Amino acid sequence: MNAEIETENAHTIAVLVDNEPGVLARVIGLFSGRGYNIESLTVAETDTKNNMSRITVVTTGTPMVIEQIKAQLQRLVPVHNVKDLTLEGRSVERELALVKVAGTGEKRVEALRIADIFRARAVDSTNDSFVFEIVGKSTKVDAFVELMEPLGLIDVSRTGVVAISRGVQSLEAVY
Repeated sequence: MNAEIETENAHTIAVLVDNEPGVLARVIGLFSGRGYNIESLTVAETDTKNNMSRITVVTTGTPMVIEQIKAQLQRLVPVHNVKDLTLEGRSVERELALVKVAGTGEKRVEALRIADIFRARAVDSTNDSFVFEIVGKSTKVDAFVELMEPLGLIDVSRTGVVAISRGVQSLEAVY
Protein backbone atom coordinates (compact mmCIF):
# COMPACT_ATOMS: atom_id res chain seq x y z
CA MET A 1 0.00 0.00 0.00
CA ASN A 2 1.44 3.39 -1.02
CA ALA A 3 0.39 5.95 1.54
CA GLU A 4 1.25 9.50 0.59
CA ILE A 5 2.71 11.50 3.43
CA GLU A 6 1.52 15.07 3.44
CA THR A 7 4.22 17.51 4.40
CA GLU A 8 3.66 20.36 6.79
CA ASN A 9 4.50 23.81 5.49
CA ALA A 10 4.39 27.26 7.04
CA HIS A 11 1.54 29.48 5.84
CA THR A 12 0.98 33.18 6.42
CA ILE A 13 -2.71 33.88 6.92
CA ALA A 14 -4.18 37.39 7.00
CA VAL A 15 -7.49 37.83 8.81
CA LEU A 16 -9.64 40.98 8.72
CA VAL A 17 -11.73 41.31 11.88
CA ASP A 18 -13.82 43.80 13.82
CA ASN A 19 -11.64 45.79 16.21
CA GLU A 20 -13.45 45.00 19.44
CA PRO A 21 -12.62 43.40 22.79
CA GLY A 22 -12.39 39.62 22.79
CA VAL A 23 -11.89 39.10 19.04
CA LEU A 24 -8.21 38.19 19.32
CA ALA A 25 -9.04 35.76 22.14
CA ARG A 26 -11.64 34.06 19.96
CA VAL A 27 -9.25 33.72 17.03
CA ILE A 28 -6.46 32.39 19.25
CA GLY A 29 -8.92 30.10 21.01
CA LEU A 30 -9.70 28.50 17.66
CA PHE A 31 -6.02 27.59 17.27
CA SER A 32 -5.41 26.40 20.83
CA GLY A 33 -8.70 24.51 21.08
CA ARG A 34 -7.83 22.40 18.05
CA GLY A 35 -4.13 21.98 18.81
CA TYR A 36 -2.84 24.18 15.98
CA ASN A 37 0.46 25.92 16.62
CA ILE A 38 1.00 29.62 16.06
CA GLU A 39 4.57 30.45 15.05
CA SER A 40 4.01 34.19 14.70
CA LEU A 41 1.12 36.53 15.50
CA THR A 42 0.67 40.23 14.88
CA VAL A 43 -2.44 42.36 15.18
CA ALA A 44 -3.21 46.04 14.75
CA GLU A 45 -6.06 48.30 13.76
CA THR A 46 -5.72 49.00 10.03
CA ASP A 47 -9.04 50.71 9.20
CA THR A 48 -10.16 53.28 11.79
CA LYS A 49 -13.14 54.41 9.69
CA ASN A 50 -14.69 50.91 9.69
CA ASN A 51 -13.14 49.87 13.03
CA MET A 52 -11.26 46.89 11.55
CA SER A 53 -8.05 45.16 12.57
CA ARG A 54 -5.76 42.87 10.65
CA ILE A 55 -4.41 39.73 12.28
CA THR A 56 -1.44 38.07 10.61
CA VAL A 57 -0.82 34.49 11.73
CA VAL A 58 2.01 32.21 10.65
CA THR A 59 1.10 28.58 11.29
CA THR A 60 2.32 25.21 10.09
CA GLY A 61 0.26 22.32 8.84
CA THR A 62 -0.57 19.95 6.04
CA PRO A 63 -2.66 21.37 3.19
CA MET A 64 -5.76 19.79 4.75
CA VAL A 65 -5.06 21.33 8.17
CA ILE A 66 -4.46 24.78 6.62
CA GLU A 67 -7.78 24.53 4.75
CA GLN A 68 -9.53 23.59 8.02
CA ILE A 69 -7.96 26.56 9.80
CA LYS A 70 -9.08 28.97 7.07
CA ALA A 71 -12.62 27.54 6.98
CA GLN A 72 -12.95 27.71 10.76
CA LEU A 73 -11.60 31.27 10.87
CA GLN A 74 -14.07 32.34 8.16
CA ARG A 75 -16.98 31.05 10.29
CA LEU A 76 -16.09 33.18 13.32
CA VAL A 77 -18.59 36.02 13.68
CA PRO A 78 -16.17 38.99 13.89
CA VAL A 79 -14.13 37.75 10.89
CA HIS A 80 -14.74 39.56 7.58
CA ASN A 81 -12.11 37.96 5.35
CA VAL A 82 -9.37 35.34 5.45
CA LYS A 83 -6.51 35.08 2.94
CA ASP A 84 -3.70 32.58 2.79
CA LEU A 85 -0.95 34.84 1.50
CA THR A 86 1.30 31.83 0.97
CA LEU A 87 -1.07 30.38 -1.64
CA GLU A 88 -2.79 33.44 -3.12
CA GLY A 89 0.07 34.90 -5.10
CA ARG A 90 3.07 37.02 -4.34
CA SER A 91 3.32 38.82 -1.03
CA VAL A 92 5.79 40.82 1.01
CA GLU A 93 6.66 39.57 4.50
CA ARG A 94 8.76 41.39 7.06
CA GLU A 95 9.66 41.12 10.70
CA LEU A 96 11.35 43.62 12.99
CA ALA A 97 13.64 42.63 15.84
CA LEU A 98 15.58 44.48 18.49
CA VAL A 99 18.75 42.56 19.35
CA LYS A 100 20.86 43.46 22.39
CA VAL A 101 24.52 42.48 22.28
CA ALA A 102 27.10 43.09 25.01
CA GLY A 103 30.77 43.05 24.30
CA THR A 104 34.02 44.91 24.24
CA GLY A 105 37.08 44.95 22.06
CA GLU A 106 37.14 42.72 18.99
CA LYS A 107 33.70 41.22 19.72
CA ARG A 108 32.20 44.70 19.73
CA VAL A 109 33.86 45.52 16.39
CA GLU A 110 32.72 42.20 14.89
CA ALA A 111 29.12 42.83 16.04
CA LEU A 112 29.20 46.18 14.21
CA ARG A 113 30.62 44.55 11.06
CA ILE A 114 27.92 41.89 11.00
CA ALA A 115 25.23 44.49 11.66
CA ASP A 116 26.51 46.47 8.68
CA ILE A 117 26.39 43.39 6.43
CA PHE A 118 22.78 42.69 7.51
CA ARG A 119 21.85 46.39 7.26
CA ALA A 120 20.90 46.43 10.93
CA ARG A 121 20.93 49.81 12.65
CA ALA A 122 22.39 50.50 16.06
CA VAL A 123 19.48 52.25 17.81
CA ASP A 124 21.14 52.33 21.23
CA SER A 125 24.75 52.20 22.29
CA THR A 126 26.58 52.17 25.59
CA ASN A 127 30.26 51.55 26.34
CA ASP A 128 29.60 47.84 26.64
CA SER A 129 26.44 47.09 24.61
CA PHE A 130 24.43 47.76 21.48
CA VAL A 131 20.78 47.41 20.60
CA PHE A 132 20.41 46.67 16.91
CA GLU A 133 17.23 47.06 14.90
CA ILE A 134 16.90 44.61 12.02
CA VAL A 135 14.06 44.35 9.51
CA GLY A 136 13.57 41.63 6.93
CA LYS A 137 12.34 38.13 6.31
CA SER A 138 12.27 35.91 9.39
CA THR A 139 15.14 33.84 7.99
CA LYS A 140 17.30 36.98 7.83
CA VAL A 141 16.45 37.85 11.45
CA ASP A 142 17.18 34.25 12.51
CA ALA A 143 20.59 34.34 10.79
CA PHE A 144 21.48 37.68 12.40
CA VAL A 145 20.54 36.48 15.88
CA GLU A 146 22.52 33.27 15.38
CA LEU A 147 25.65 35.22 14.39
CA MET A 148 25.29 37.52 17.42
CA GLU A 149 25.13 34.63 19.92
CA PRO A 150 28.91 34.07 20.20
CA LEU A 151 29.49 37.84 20.27
CA GLY A 152 27.50 38.45 23.47
CA LEU A 153 23.80 38.21 22.63
CA ILE A 154 21.81 39.23 25.72
CA ASP A 155 18.23 39.69 24.60
CA VAL A 156 15.96 39.58 21.54
CA SER A 157 12.53 41.13 21.03
CA ARG A 158 10.69 40.27 17.79
CA THR A 159 7.49 41.69 16.37
CA GLY A 160 6.33 38.64 14.47
CA VAL A 161 5.61 38.54 10.76
CA VAL A 162 3.62 41.24 9.01
CA ALA A 163 2.60 40.52 5.44
CA ILE A 164 0.70 42.06 2.58
CA SER A 165 -0.09 40.84 -0.93
CA ARG A 166 1.68 42.48 -3.86
CA GLY A 167 -0.14 44.36 -6.59
CA VAL A 168 -3.61 45.86 -6.44
CA GLN A 169 -5.22 43.12 -4.34
CA SER A 170 -6.36 44.00 -0.84
CA LEU A 171 -7.72 42.26 2.20
CA GLU A 172 -11.05 43.99 1.99
CA ALA A 173 -14.09 43.02 3.98
CA VAL A 174 -16.33 40.36 2.47
CA TYR A 175 -19.90 40.69 3.71
